[in-house]
Amino acid sequence: MRLWRLLDVETHNAFMNMAIDEAILRERIEEKIPNTLRFYRWKPSAVSIGRFQKIEKEVYLENCEKLGVDVIRRISGGGTVYHSQKELTYSVIAKTDDFGTKNIETVYAKVYGGIAEALKILGITSDFNEGNPKKCPNLTVKGKKISGSAQAHKSGVFLQHGTLLLDVDLEEMFTLLRVPWAKSCIEVVKVAERKITSLEVELGRIPSVEEVGHSLTEGFKRAFNVEFAKSRLTSSEFKLAIELSTKKYSTDSWNSHGKKWMD
Repeated sequence: MRLWRLLDVETHNAFMNMAIDEAILRERIEEKIPNTLRFYRWKPSAVSIGRFQKIEKEVYLENCEKLGVDVIRRISGGGTVYHSQKELTYSVIAKTDDFGTKNIETVYAKVYGGIAEALKILGITSDFNEGNPKKCPNLTVKGKKISGSAQAHKSGVFLQHGTLLLDVDLEEMFTLLRVPWAKSCIEVVKVAERKITSLEVELGRIPSVEEVGHSLTEGFKRAFNVEFAKSRLTSSEFKLAIELSTKKYSTDSWNSHGKKWMD
């Protein structure tokens, strides 16, 4: 059975969270580290936009500033996401060949297989939705989205990071996220209530971060047929993450305009 590295739950701001994910990706490409599963949380809360989105079309920047919510551009594709402190975020960084495929959709399915196993451990049955060219795959419960993710690929290595909602405040979410067709936040919330769910809704309780992290670890272990060894970032990864956080993810040139740094 193959051995992967597990980075247990840590909390950072948005700039450091995205910098760490990219640092791990870069170090995996250079084969300095093994395939890695990472769990993390966000403080303060944040809005992340996809690599190719236009920030002014996706986010109410003035509301984010007023509420102290970070705004950041990911290196992955996909849509805009509100990361509250009521979620657990995961990232999987691995060689695509280790999944026995070069097909992006198959990789998505394998990763979501781990989340589906985790939900099963918690007592929830979920369904995988393949998505389409305009919409990333996701996981639903009774037709409502409970987990979404996005990917980045480089040099035969993929990064897939995504969320699992412990609880969700839809009014708070859509105070920050722009929805072109909506005339008011309440209008969006009424629609979202039919499309988004959380562990609290499905279980009737909010599970602890530790319980969810344990379930996800076991779920990925089953789905990937691997063992996990708890570890920490290497000094090289941490140094690179600090540099990326400072010179890329904290800058307006990246977040507003998507200008690259350190190709």
